[in-house]
Amino acid sequence: MGRRNPRLAFMPGKFVFPGGRTEADDRSMPVAGALPDYAEAALTRQVSRPPRDLGRILALAAIRETYEETGLLVGTRDYGPPETTPPGWEAFAAHGVLPDLEGLHLVARAITPPKRVRRFDTRFFTAERAGVAGEEPGRVGPDQEFVELDWVRLDAARKLDLPYITRAVLDDLETQIAAGFAPHREIPFHFERYGRRERVAL
Repeated sequence: MGRRNPRLAFMPGKFVFPGGRTEADDRSMPVAGALPDYAEAALTRQVSRPPRDLGRILALAAIRETYEETGLLVGTRDYGPPETTPPGWEAFAAHGVLPDLEGLHLVARAITPPKRVRRFDTRFFTAERAGVAGEEPGRVGPDQEFVELDWVRLDAARKLDLPYITRAVLDDLETQIAAGFAPHREIPFHFERYGRRERVAL
């Protein structure tokens, strides 16, 4: 988990998961493995007119944004560097890492409540620590988005300064770990309706 820079206007000093937005070039990045079928299906539910490759785009964005904020490259070196690299993915070629979507597990989806200044429609993925094939220093520090990056156990994570949704997704993660990330498990969708927090299964 990363602690956001206290100087940031949005969630200053909070511990959160790395993440961000999709980019047009994400769809053209080569990968080592495909997302599991259950994840592809869940990612298109409750989405009007989803593109055919929505899951691939979201998963690649998660991997790229994780690198940009933390310096961690999620993927594999087993197949050598990617043959082509769109803008934003140059570090993966430099480190000989191919993103591995097969190693990702979909944990949850959440939408920021209405009337917030900043709103996000976010999907949360997780991967084994062994799925980090490389690390580039300098991405975390006093002048970066994350000033601190820690690997923490779930019980320790809950004691950190967390946003509500981060705490809720930690609970979802713990449940899914206990289920061994079985393909038939429930993938929760968090949102707010008429001022009340809702949680439904995708």
